[in-house]
Amino acid sequence: MTSAQAHRRLVLWDIDHTLIDGGGVSREAYAAAFSRVTGQPLRKMADMSGRTELAISTDTLRLHGLTPDPAMVERFTAAVAEELHAREEALASAGRPLPGARAAISALSSIAGTHQSLLTGNMRSLAELKMRVFGLAEHIDFEAGAYGDDDVERPALLAHAWRRARSRHCHRYTGRDTVIIGDTVLDVATAKAGGARSIAVATGTTSVAELAASGADVVLPDLTDTAALVAAVGGGDHPASASVTP
Repeated sequence: MTSAQAHRRLVLWDIDHTLIDGGGVSREAYAAAFSRVTGQPLRKMADMSGRTELAISTDTLRLHGLTPDPAMVERFTAAVAEELHAREEALASAGRPLPGARAAISALSSIAGTHQSLLTGNMRSLAELKMRVFGLAEHIDFEAGAYGDDDVERPALLAHAWRRARSRHCHRYTGRDTVIIGDTVLDVATAKAGGARSIAVATGTTSVAELAASGADVVLPDLTDTAALVAAVGGGDHPASASVTP
């Protein structure tokens, strides 16, 4: 068995508020899509933090007294994708990669046996758009990830990622060789549900204390300490307790 085979690891990144700040352009796309599909203005958005596009779209329709049947949700999400793609220049202008994001992805790409993909609430087409716009796509295997149009609930996405990663890399990944990196308690819950290692970064709206209380294995304030991130990814399969890096 080679070193790479002995130390296989699948790293699954969240996108929004973990790797990038989208500058509010996604909300603009949702508003335009909602108006197109329903003929009425968007008055209220469902909670977006850590949730899938399917869940956000479904609940947003309900908030306006509409029945989110599968056909309506499909039209709405398709319109959201079209509207955000049409705003690519605005996204590039208003948004930004978060500090340390590029360096973190690059550093992990040099570790033998480590494969990086995504576990994100974004639909795949939007995940690819955002990663490409902000120069983060080079070391990401999009074919091995899971996306917000795969399932409604975020914890269910992990099985999709494992199935695709196995097909890509001829290895049956489990929680023991999977790391999920994100900024919300839902990212942590997804990791815990699958027995995966969780690294939480307090770059969104959830504090270091809240992320630690949710059961994250490691909590980082951001991604600027590349060495700390790399150490956290390789820190073991089932650590005894969470650690917080100030």
